[in-house]
Amino acid sequence: NGDEVLIPDPGYPTYAAATKLAGGKVRYYDLTEETGWMPDIEKIEASGLDKVKIMWVNYPHMPTGKRASRELYEKLVAFAQRNRILICNDNPYSFILNGEPLSILETEGAKDVALELNSLSKSHNMAGWRIGIVAGNREYISAILRVKSNMDSGMFQPLQAAAARALNAPESWYAAINDIYSERRKAAEEILNVLDCSYDLSQSGMFLWGKIPSGYDFSEDLTEELLLNAHVFITPGYIFGNNGRNYIRISLCSTVEMLREAKKRIVSRLILKERSH
Repeated sequence: NGDEVLIPDPGYPTYAAATKLAGGKVRYYDLTEETGWMPDIEKIEASGLDKVKIMWVNYPHMPTGKRASRELYEKLVAFAQRNRILICNDNPYSFILNGEPLSILETEGAKDVALELNSLSKSHNMAGWRIGIVAGNREYISAILRVKSNMDSGMFQPLQAAAARALNAPESWYAAINDIYSERRKAAEEILNVLDCSYDLSQSGMFLWGKIPSGYDFSEDLTEELLLNAHVFITPGYIFGNNGRNYIRISLCSTVEMLREAKKRIVSRLILKERSH
């Protein structure tokens, strides 16, 4: 019926895929380095929102690692109230390299206009278990359950028991996991330094987002060169949207040893390139 969904560019490609599967129309809104990877609410509002029903947001943001602020959530809630739009906040990176996790549901009035999703895949290294949560107003949850209950009939009980045990992990467990991510982050930063990429040190989440150097027109020019010459694959930012064309993303799911090996291969390639000239 022409209902539209606001989706961030750059952002997680599944937001668009799910919208299309549901018969909705994808409408991208810009996130740029110049705006601090935050939505320009005034610009979005000025574009006309008569058909918009849902807006996806995701902080800490994937792929840029930008953290949310209380001010942002307050603006989003007010925006949703003015325009009768449901905000869906995807928040799976809330506990990863993030000393101040925030929920949009902490904002006054948010429960009437927002849903928040989280996942044990990221926070507890349980990827593939398909264990997550959605929280918000009872009316919205009931609508989700009407669909969900016709798609499957429950989750394997031992997985539920394991998830409950994981959620009771002490603070020290999260600290230990973040220590590992922190070491990987340092190794990933060394790769970006070798490539002469610029990046924001305040990023959160399990990725590192870097801007490519001026010698390359687009991210795929750099990533293809690395793949062919150094046998190292780094994700080109264009797969997350047009606003990612000048950026690359390194995953912190790789071990420190693997990241160091990648750097070693890249350095060898750069030396060979220099010698060829």
